[in-house]
Parts: sequence; structure tokens; C-alpha cells
Amino acid sequence: MSTIPSSQVNQTMENVDETTARGSAENNNDNPKVVSNSEPEKSKGAEFVWTLQATWQLARTRLAMDTDFDQPVCKKKKLWETVAERVTANLRSAGNQDVIVKAYECDLKWRNMLATYRKNAERAKRLGAQSVHWEFFQTMHSVLGKSREDLAAQKKLNGGKLGRALPAKKFTPILPTPTLPSAPYSSRPPQDVLQLYLELQERKMNLWAQQKALEERKIEAINNLARAISNLAEENHAQLPNESSG
Repeated sequence: MSTIPSSQVNQTMENVDETTARGSAENNNDNPKVVSNSEPEKSKGAEFVWTLQATWQLARTRLAMDTDFDQPVCKKKKLWETVAERVTANLRSAGNQDVIVKAYECDLKWRNMLATYRKNAERAKRLGAQSVHWEFFQTMHSVLGKSREDLAAQKKLNGGKLGRALPAKKFTPILPTPTLPSAPYSSRPPQDVLQLYLELQERKMNLWAQQKALEERKIEAINNLARAISNLAEENHAQLPNESSG
């Protein structure tokens, strides 16, 4: 049986990756599909079709509000409603009068775009920026890539402690299934400041309980020692009269 050279296998994998990236840009169909939680029940009626124009409006609007979405405490549903209103208004001003974009549709589409962005960012890191042909990559990377660099610099500046505590909101709506042995973002699951505070409080309570139990054991040991000394003294005192009489 003949063996296929490893170089030919690697070249075939790269061709498949490039074909996938190009197909995503041409068909405007970002994979993998994910489920949005911003509106659990979809309203009845035809599903909104994301044209290239509408997708660009979503990308620009969402990136412009990236600072709002990155706040530790914020109401994401309200923010997505604002995004939907602005995208709808921009599309109507461009001549699409009957367009109505809903918040959950914007949320879902953005999550799919984030998945495609991550895959292309990893590809650019391995093969160079010239290997990425997705039309939204540079626009998204100009905002999301800078935020990622700032987070890494902050983590390095604080010795890694603060970096682990900061929520990586840019890259956590979904995690794509890795196609390579090493996942690009296999860091600690994200958590907001409130969750971190609760965890710290719980640890303090556990430590306090352990210290309390230790102190109680010390007091019990001291009491036992005192009783032993008292009993020994009583025995010695009882033996003295007997020795005197003898």
C-alpha cells in the first residue's frame, strides 16, 4: 500500500481551509451556526435575510458600540435592541423601506461572524494576513485585534493576575470547534466582576471556617492539658499525707 507524503496532506488541508474562508465571504454564510439567547422565542413571519449591505451595517454598528458591550455590568438585550434599531434605520435610509431587523437576529449574526473572524485570525497568525480573503476581517480586526493586544499587555503588566480576572468579552460569545490539535483560545472560562467577587467571598468564608475550627481544636487541647495537670496535682497531693504517715 502506497503512503501519501505528509507535505501533500498539509497542502490539501491548507487548500480546504482557504476554500472554506472564500466560500464564507462569497455566500455571506458564517459558520458554525450558534443559538442566540437575546430573544428565546422568534416572532412569526419570514426570517430576515442578511444581504451584504445589511451585514456591513451590522458590523460597523456593533464595532462602534464595542466599548458599551465590553462593560463588566451591562444589559446586553438593551444594547442589541439599540443595534437592531440603528441597522434598521440605516437600511431604510438607503432605500430599504420595508426592512425590520430584530435584536436576536443581530445577536445571532454577530456570533456567527465572530466565529468566522476567530478562524481567520488564527489563519492569519499561522500563514500571514495575505492568506485571509474574508471581506469583513480587516474591519473587525482593527477593533477586536487591538482589544486583544491591550488585554495581553495588561495581563503581562500585572503578572497575569489581573489578566485572568478580566472578562474576555470579545472572544467568548461562542467557541468554535477546533480543527487543529491545539485550540486557539483555550484560556480560563470568562467571568464577570460580580462572579469573581462572589468567588473571593466564598474563599474567605471557607478560610475563616478553617481558622475557626483550628482555634477550637487549640482551645480543646489546652483544656485537656489543664485537666491533665489538675488531675496530676490532685494525685500528688493525695499521696503526700500517705507518705507522711508511713
